Amino acid sequence: MTLLAETARRIDTLVAQTQAAGRTPSLALGIVRDGALVHLATAGDHPRPDADLQYRLGSITKTMTATLVMRERDAGRLTLDDPLERHLPGTAVGGLTLRQLLGHASGLQREPDGPWWERTGGTDLATLVAGVTTDKVGYPAWRGYHYSNLAYGLLGGVLERVTGTPWARLLTERVLDPLGLRRTTYRATEPYARGYVVHPWHDTLREEPRTDTGAMAPAGQLWSTVTDLARWAAFLADPTDEVLAADTLTEMCTPVMLNDLDSWRGGHGLGLELYRDGDRVYVGHGGSMPGYVAALTVHRPSRTAVVGFANSYGFRTGHIGGLSRQLLTLVLDAEPTPVVPWRPAAAPPPAELAELTGRWWWMGIEYEVRADPAGDLWAGRPGEPTLRFTRTGPDRWRGRSGEEDSEVLAVLRDPDGRAVGLDIGTFVFTRTPDQEP
Repeated sequence: MTLLAETARRIDTLVAQTQAAGRTPSLALGIVRDGALVHLATAGDHPRPDADLQYRLGSITKTMTATLVMRERDAGRLTLDDPLERHLPGTAVGGLTLRQLLGHASGLQREPDGPWWERTGGTDLATLVAGVTTDKVGYPAWRGYHYSNLAYGLLGGVLERVTGTPWARLLTERVLDPLGLRRTTYRATEPYARGYVVHPWHDTLREEPRTDTGAMAPAGQLWSTVTDLARWAAFLADPTDEVLAADTLTEMCTPVMLNDLDSWRGGHGLGLELYRDGDRVYVGHGGSMPGYVAALTVHRPSRTAVVGFANSYGFRTGHIGGLSRQLLTLVLDAEPTPVVPWRPAAAPPPAELAELTGRWWWMGIEYEVRADPAGDLWAGRPGEPTLRFTRTGPDRWRGRSGEEDSEVLAVLRDPDGRAVGLDIGTFVFTRTPDQEP
C-alpha cells in the first residue's frame, strides 16, 4: 500500500518547511498504514536521515514501560490499585497507586532529586528510592494532571522487584524481541544521529551528551529508528497477544486524566497520551532528551500512524508532535480508510440465534437486532447496529461495545419457550410497543 502522489508531495513539503523554519539538522517522519511503513519524508543532511538511522526516543520509552506493567497485571502478579509500597518499599510516597503513577494522576513532582537526570549519569534504584521524600508530592492524588518522569522511574523499579529481572532485559525479552524491534536499544548503536542544541544567534551546533540514565531509564532511555517506531505504532493500532492482549491495550487508551480542562483536547491514559482532533482521538506519546525530540501518533480505528524524529532540542523543533498530528489528519482526510464491501452470509444463523433478530421496542423507541457470521448479536436504532453482544451461556449475552459494554442481556421466554423479551441491565425490550411492561 502506498500513498497517493499528491498526498506524499504535501507531506514532503510540510516536512521540508518544518526543517527549514525550525533549523533542525535532520528531520524524519514516517507514515504507517495497516501495519506497514508506507512513506518516509526526510529533510536536512546533518546527518542525512533514513529509516534505519537511530535517534533517541525519550519519553516514548514510557509507552513500553507501561506495556510491561500491564503485562504483569494481566499475569496476576500485581493490580493497578496496589500501593507503590507493596512492590517498592522504602519511599515516603508508598501510598500512591500504580494506576496513579501510570496516568500522571499521583501529584508526584516531575523530576527526581539531583542534577537534571536526562543530561547526567544516572543513579541506581536504591539511590532513586531514597530520594523520594514527602516533599516530592506537590498535591493530593487525583486533584489534577501533573506529568512525572519520576513516576516512571519508580514503575521501572516495581517491574524489577516483581519479576526479578532488570528493566532493560525484561523489555527486550517481552516486547522488543517478539515485535522484531532489532534497532531499538538501550544505548546508541551506529548508525545514529548525534543530538544538538542550535545556537539561537549564529546557527552553530553544540553536541549534547548521550547519558546512561540508570534507574530513570524506564522514563526515557531508549534509542530507535523510523522503521522500528513504525512497528511499535502498528502494534498500538493492532496488538498481538504475544505481547499484550487487545482488550488491555484498549484499557490503556481509556482516559485517566484530562490535561486540558479548558478545551478537552488532551489527556492521558495508562502510559499513553490522548489527543483530540475534531471528531478523532489519537493516541501515542511525545519524546525529548537533550539533543532529540520524537513523536508517535496513532489513529487506532484506521490503523494509521505517524512517527518522527529530529536531532535538535528546543522550542522550534519541540512541536514535532504537532507536526505528526497535522500529517496524520492530512492522510486520513486525503485518503480515508477503504470501505469494506458488503458480502452475503454463507448460511443463515442457527435457529436459537435467528429468533432473537429483528425489531424490538423499549419505551416507544424502535431497535433492531442482527446476527453476524461470528455468532455475535448487534443491536441499535434502525440502521445503527453499534452495540455488540457475545454469548456467555444459554440465553445470556454480555455487552462488548458502546453504552451496553459489560451489561448482561438475558433472553426472556414465555411458557412455550418463545423469546418474548430481551432484558438488558433491567431494561426490557419487547417485540411490539404494546407489550411493554
